[in-house]
Amino acid sequence: MPLPWRRIRLWGSLGVCLLVVLGALSWFTPVLSVRTVKIDGLVAVPEQQLREQLEIPSGRSMLRIDTTSVAGRAASIPKVHTVRVQRVFPSTVKVTVVERTPVLFFDSPQGAHLMDAESVEFAIEPAPIDVPKLITGHPGGEDPVTRAAISVLAVLPPALSGQVGEVVARSISDISLNLRDGRTVLWGGTNDAQRKAAVVLPLLTRDGTVYDVSSPNLVTVR
Repeated sequence: MPLPWRRIRLWGSLGVCLLVVLGALSWFTPVLSVRTVKIDGLVAVPEQQLREQLEIPSGRSMLRIDTTSVAGRAASIPKVHTVRVQRVFPSTVKVTVVERTPVLFFDSPQGAHLMDAESVEFAIEPAPIDVPKLITGHPGGEDPVTRAAISVLAVLPPALSGQVGEVVARSISDISLNLRDGRTVLWGGTNDAQRKAAVVLPLLTRDGTVYDVSSPNLVTVR
């Protein structure tokens, strides 16, 4: 074999050995070990609770951190919506949390049930002052009427959503909004949602107490 090829094979073998050694050092020694767990995005979830759920031991090799499993453990906290776990070499694990945000609540003997935009009940605790109350026969995340009420809130113009104090849902086609100033918007069902959202604010500039947009092509005020 010509000498240049022997040298190439020799350097190639040395390179492979070096990679193996570096990999072993990174995997089994503190060279690339976890020293810092950085958490971003927490508001309602206690940081200590999240850290306990993450189960990331200090000193473990960064390469041995299963980011998918870590994220899954954190996402099991009811108030957590999404979690992203990243390795930031040489020694930091970054955890970015998006918490669930209440869009309405309903009362029960146990207290106020907070629900997010995905119809998930994630807490029983006092509702924030700006979150509307749901009034319906069988509230809950699997209830079609509850889901319809949440879908109505999702399409409301921001200038109106902040005024809603109660959502009264008698059926999926009979939903009304009680505003904090005493006025009522009769919304109807979830059909024609964009059209209703477009006509409701101009309608609310008229004098009246009940504003009916259930048929958005024939709105009424009384």
